[in-house]
Amino acid sequence: MEKTDAIAALAALAQESRLDVFRLLVQAGAEGMPAGRIGERLGLPSATLSFHLNQLRQAGLVTFRREGRSLIYAAAYDAMNDLLAFLTENCCRGEAAGCGVIGVAGGACEASTTVTVEQGSVRR
Repeated sequence: MEKTDAIAALAALAQESRLDVFRLLVQAGAEGMPAGRIGERLGLPSATLSFHLNQLRQAGLVTFRREGRSLIYAAAYDAMNDLLAFLTENCCRGEAAGCGVIGVAGGACEASTTVTVEQGSVRR
């Protein structure tokens, strides 16, 4: 991941509602979630949600697909993994395990992996 891509991703996640949206999509797994359900779950009006989803999409953190009249959004796990790798690539002189960095199995987040987030864990 390029430094500018990391900055864009971190900037997108530095807003509370966008971070909530992204974490919800990580929980939803690869199948994603319709925009309407995201808004309902987080109590965000359509226009506000659309703005935040667009910001996350421009940062490369979410993808979407159309199913009928619905837009289904999903976390871009490759981008998430790239960001995590960028942030930890020089940790402890390349010995991330030595400084307590919790990695994702095999360096990648997959549909059956548990990813440690803050104090809890998110199962997909």
